[in-house]
Parts: sequence; structure tokens; C-alpha cells
Amino acid sequence: MQRAWWLLALPGLLYGLVLVLLWFAQERLLFLPTPLAPEYRLALEPDVHERFVEVPGARLHALHLKLPAPRGVVFFLHGNAGNLANWFGDPELYRRANFDLFMLDYRGYGKSSGRIQSEAQLHADVRAAWDAIAPAYAGGKRVLLGRSLGSALAAQLALAVQPELTLLVSPYASVRALAANHYPWVPAALLRYPLDTETSVRALRTPVLLLHGERDTVIPASHSEVLARANPAARLLRIAGAGHNDLDAFDAYRAALRAALDAL
Repeated sequence: MQRAWWLLALPGLLYGLVLVLLWFAQERLLFLPTPLAPEYRLALEPDVHERFVEVPGARLHALHLKLPAPRGVVFFLHGNAGNLANWFGDPELYRRANFDLFMLDYRGYGKSSGRIQSEAQLHADVRAAWDAIAPAYAGGKRVLLGRSLGSALAAQLALAVQPELTLLVSPYASVRALAANHYPWVPAALLRYPLDTETSVRALRTPVLLLHGERDTVIPASHSEVLARANPAARLLRIAGAGHNDLDAFDAYRAALRAALDAL
């Protein structure tokens, strides 16, 4: 009888152990940074500049494309893997649109020091980076672009900044909704990084454009549909044939991004 009791209890104990591990390992599951050595050269073109933003307990690294007389700036918050070496890959598109481009590496990514410890810290870091460059673009066109992980960060910043355009690429409604897609056995209350894009988008009163690959299996396009329903003024463009990581290879995506900048 005692052995039978253990056999019956074992699945529940294992499930509980997995949940405990998930609670403490969320940063390792959500954030996949690739560090870079301090001497690694990223700014290889004369109009691209490396800069650092000091935040409590860390120093954030960024790349800044600066043009002679830009129409404005695109403040780009990238996805959850890699670093600026692979994300800052197409400055020419922004040159042709005559927009400066500022792209940040989160804590632990690339040359940024420190480590991500909470969602509040992430939002505070993003705001500090924005505040560091915003005065230079007073009176210009301000675009907040959040891709994948960066979509919730961009949407919340947009509530405070009220930019001329919030551009969300491959966004998720929330990490809780995304986890429900892929890991329905994980209780929502366990997630310490809810990253609720939908709530921010619903409250936005400035233009929102959503771009999503129709074949995205990492973040299904249904998440952008949820965001579009949350804000009737938001526009959703689906990129036929595109998945999650290959959007840049599609002319339709690049054309939509360029058209959105030209229309400002």
C-alpha cells in the first residue's frame, strides 16, 4: 500500500518540481543573450556610432545611425536572442528613408553589462535609453519599433512617449497568452514576466502598425489579430510566406516598413 501511494504521488511531485524550476529559471528561458568582447567592432560605417547608457547596476550598449539632417528617429527594441551584431543588419533602409536608427542591447546582450532581473527593470532600462536620445529629436518624427520580445517594451514606452508611430513586428498579445499556446500546462500565475502588449496597445491613442509573418510558428499571427481587435485604429499587415526569423528576407516586409516611414 505504501509503495502504491508513492507511485500515485510521484507525478504530482515531479510536476511541482518542474514548476519550481520554471519559477527560478525564467530568465534563462526567456532571454538568450550572446555576449560580445568589449573590443569587438560593431560600428563599421562612418555614420554608425557606438554609445553607452548608464543605468543602475549596468551599462547598456547601443548603436546609433546618425544622418546629417534626419526626418526623425526609429528607436528599435529587438528580440530575445543574439545581440546587435546580428540585429543591426540593414541600416541602408533607414538611410534611404532619411531616419536615424537607435538600437539597444538589453542587459547581458552584446557589450551591455549586468543581467535582466525583472520586467520593471527592463522597462526602466528602455526608458533610460529613450531619455538619453529623445532631446535630439524634439520636433522630429519619432517611431518606436518593437520586434518579438521588444513589442511589449515598445508598446508600454509608447504610452508615455506618444510617438508619431508605434511599429510592432511579430508581436505577442502577452507572454502569458504565448505560454498558453506552447505550454498550456504552465499556470499563468507562475510567469514573472507577463509582458502585456495587449493592455498597452488598447490604451494607445497614436498610430499603431502591426507586421506579422503568416507562417510564424513561434508567435502565431493570431496574436497580432488580438492586438488589432484591442485597438480599432491599429493596422495589421500580414506578410505572406514569412515566418518568425526570416521577415527581413521578404520584399513585402521591407516595403511595408519603408512605406510606413515615408508616410509620416
